[in-house]
Order: sequence, then C-alpha cells, then structure tokens
Amino acid sequence: MRFVLNIIWVVLCGFWMALGYLVAGVICCVLVVTIPFGLASFRIAHYALWPFGRTVVERRDAGAASCLGNVIWFVFAGLWLSIGHVLTGIALCVTIIGIPLGVANFKMIPVSLTPLGKEIVDLP
Repeated sequence: MRFVLNIIWVVLCGFWMALGYLVAGVICCVLVVTIPFGLASFRIAHYALWPFGRTVVERRDAGAASCLGNVIWFVFAGLWLSIGHVLTGIALCVTIIGIPLGVANFKMIPVSLTPLGKEIVDLP
C-alpha cells in the first residue's frame, strides 16, 4: 500500500515539492555559510519525493549549533514552508482519495520547521 500511495504522491504533488526543495538546496549551497541549510533542504527533498514508509527522528549528536541554525531556518524559510504544507494538506483533504496525501503533508511540517538535527529513517 505504501508503494501505491508513494506513486500517487509523486504524480500529484511530490515531484514539485521535491523540486522546490532541491532548488532551495542548490541556492543555499552557493554560499559557504549556508551549506548546512542546503544539505537539510536536500534531505527534505528526498523525503518529500517518497514520504510513505519513512519518518523523522531526532539525532542524538545534534548540538547547540543545530538549535541556532533551526532558529535562523525558522525565521527565513521554515515558517513559510510549513504554511505551504498546511494549505496544501487542507486542499488535499477535501477529497477522500487525497486524505492520506494531506496527512503526509501534515507529517512534513515538523521537519520543514526545524530540519537541522533531524534524520529521516525508513519504517520497519
């Protein structure tokens, strides 16, 4: 079932979301200072492309630098990305077929708000 949901996800919205995160990651990697944000954006892009069967967990080795980076990310990108996920999730939940896709969009909100210090892992 995860495979079918992922295929529907990629066709309807996952490809465009992943493309947006990839573009943001490339822009962030142009400057040396924002490379950690670019790497986080690439991780989110991979997650946005194929979200079903995966989840986000906290990294144990994340320190104060990732906390500070998350504050900066939240102000400049995280809040706006999460608003986009909320609006898209609500729009997808209007139809019965789109409800699982809307829930997946809501599942991406925490990682889009604070991506540093998190890791995306496969579910068993």
